[in-house]
Amino acid sequence: MGSDARRSRFRRPVLLLLCAALIGVAGIAAGMWLQSARDPSPGGVQLSESDIGFAQDMSVHHEQAVLIAQTLTRDVDPQIRVIADQIVAAQTSEIATMRGWLNLFDEPFSTPHPMRWMHGSDHVTGEHGGAPMPGMASTDELAQLAGRRGADAETLFLQLMIRHHQGGVDMAEAATHAVASEPIRRIALGMIREQSNEIALMTAILDTRNAKPLPHP
Repeated sequence: MGSDARRSRFRRPVLLLLCAALIGVAGIAAGMWLQSARDPSPGGVQLSESDIGFAQDMSVHHEQAVLIAQTLTRDVDPQIRVIADQIVAAQTSEIATMRGWLNLFDEPFSTPHPMRWMHGSDHVTGEHGGAPMPGMASTDELAQLAGRRGADAETLFLQLMIRHHQGGVDMAEAATHAVASEPIRRIALGMIREQSNEIALMTAILDTRNAKPLPHP
């Protein structure tokens, strides 16, 4: 392998990490704005229970998306690898943003009672295969992905990630109505746009392989 190829091989992960770090810093800056506005007066900004619950649960939901993408081996179709790397970069930065807010408001990063903020959801009871949040992959499904190679791994990755994104979009859409903080509402809207676009792309790729998405969560 030539020196240019080696540099290219190692440059991509570094650039992705730098992008994630920069976006994460921007998210923490937004959190600092919220913190500076917290209780300066009776009309000061507060995070509602829905704001906190969404940030906690979506951070955990994002963590599994990153895990799914990182479980996929590096020697897959370049188009699939690019999608996986983009998901890692985007969702890592969003985790940093949401946990920056939680940290600045002295809130824990997770809750023993996930999905309570999403009132009326069946997922509150932990149904759908025991997954506490919509679209989450089971331990068995993650093990299957880790054990597959080539086209089989690519197809399962796309299926798991489409379903995962569909669950994330459902959560983000609920958040746009439930949360009180405008910065959190904006990040939820951004997630809807980004993940809906990725769902469309991944579904189109699956179709070219004569494979179908998993049932919507």
